[in-house]
Amino acid sequence: MPSQLHQVHHLVQRGAEQFGSSTALYYRDDSLDYQALWDNCESFARGLLAAGLPAGGRVACFLPKQPEAVVSIFGASVAGGVFVPVNPLLKPRQVAHILSDCDVRVLVTTSRRLQSLQDVLLQCPDLQTVVTVDAPLAQAGKPDVVGWTDFLAPVNPGATAPGRIDADMAAILYTSGSTGNPKGVVLSHRNLLAGAESVASYLENTAEDRVLALLPLSFDAGLSQLTTMFLCGGSAVLMDYLLPGDVLRALERFEITGLGAVPPIWNQLAGLDWPPAVVKRLRYITNTGGAMPTTTTRNLVTRLPQTRIFLMYGLTEAFRSTYLPPEQVALRPDSIGRAIPNAEILVVDSEGRECGPDEPGELVHRGALVAMGYWNAPELTAQRFRPAPGRPGELSTPELAVWSGDRVRRDSEGYLYFLSREDEMIKTSGYRVSPTEVEEVVYGAAPIAQAAAVGLQHPVLGQAILVLVSAGPEQGAEELQQAVLLHCRRELPSFMVPQAVIVLAQLPLGPNGKLDRKSLATEYSRYFQE
Repeated sequence: MPSQLHQVHHLVQRGAEQFGSSTALYYRDDSLDYQALWDNCESFARGLLAAGLPAGGRVACFLPKQPEAVVSIFGASVAGGVFVPVNPLLKPRQVAHILSDCDVRVLVTTSRRLQSLQDVLLQCPDLQTVVTVDAPLAQAGKPDVVGWTDFLAPVNPGATAPGRIDADMAAILYTSGSTGNPKGVVLSHRNLLAGAESVASYLENTAEDRVLALLPLSFDAGLSQLTTMFLCGGSAVLMDYLLPGDVLRALERFEITGLGAVPPIWNQLAGLDWPPAVVKRLRYITNTGGAMPTTTTRNLVTRLPQTRIFLMYGLTEAFRSTYLPPEQVALRPDSIGRAIPNAEILVVDSEGRECGPDEPGELVHRGALVAMGYWNAPELTAQRFRPAPGRPGELSTPELAVWSGDRVRRDSEGYLYFLSREDEMIKTSGYRVSPTEVEEVVYGAAPIAQAAAVGLQHPVLGQAILVLVSAGPEQGAEELQQAVLLHCRRELPSFMVPQAVIVLAQLPLGPNGKLDRKSLATEYSRYFQE
């Protein structure tokens, strides 16, 4: 057993040693304790080695959130491989891009999903083996298809796992870019372990915690739900998001103490009546993936008076960057807080100098959580991973930091406030407008599930602001449009008032549950030109 944590699978290995009979995973009516989870990870690793997986070989998992997904992630690490969690919502073309882009050798999925991939697998020449967690699909030629049970009990166990260290690759997480196909963010074992230790420290996680894992495991915050629990010996309850009421029932049934989600989910949950047992037991909640609307935060404070609320900010390239302590939520609910432990967050102007109080600038993250770069994308890596500002010039090899592309400001007390992505800022009537600021006001106009502000080309204004909202069926579209416009005219300066409001049944979300502003901007690009 390792005396220290050097690789991500050591979390499970040490868990088996220290918390062997304690439950690591819950899934529907089943559960796995730490010893059983570790045994499965070792068996999966033997299957990978028998299949000829080389050191650093990529192992993809295209599954809903279930125990086999967790075993494949940590088992790949045991075998000296690199795990690639693929969001189960992706379509075959997107999956094929990921499999071919990082030369995946082994894919874990279901027979039905494999069937849907048949037409695109020719684009994945490096794929040698597919492991199906149900009955294997009969298939001639490559790749070989093996059932889960057979894969975990190979006739020839193969070679021993190669030696790996904390600086080696552990995972590749694919995240949407501003253009083109998703890009793979390469994370080391050190990145993942440092992230788990940092987040677990400020959430004060213990072996008594039980987290409802709602977020996709392909999302850095979703993966963090597992690593933080395994670090402290707590339990993760695997659940794919369905309906808001299902979440509340799961919170009650599994006696959950911690819940993390993204703003669209919190917007729905904030309006529900929470069971008294959940209100009493839920120790903390976290938000990530975008700014939480202030109205939603206040509703949650009212409904969960004993629950600690952590507003967080992060990016896949650095896993997690800031958090707002719960005691500050009532004082500054629109802040993303300060740097997490073991990270430094800088606000830098266009010349690379640190900004003064309340001066907008780019958020730059330095420290142990900075990723290794983008997979097979040297130009993109050079754009985003650049020398950290202010480091000694005498260092022959500069320290790389993540230049986030996010505009923020820092107040006189050191708290940070998200303004916008650089490429989402709206330029209208000579002013730069943050879509987040407009959306904050829109949420206060009426009961709204989702809101998105986008800047579209306009013949007079340069760009005009279009707001798209979704709400419950009890509200008429025309009534809601008027309510939003009247409220915005009351609360915003004239250049920030939207030129139009469109009501949709539902706004589009990206694979990780975030609002997809880019697709809305594309769909309505000619709205003010026709």
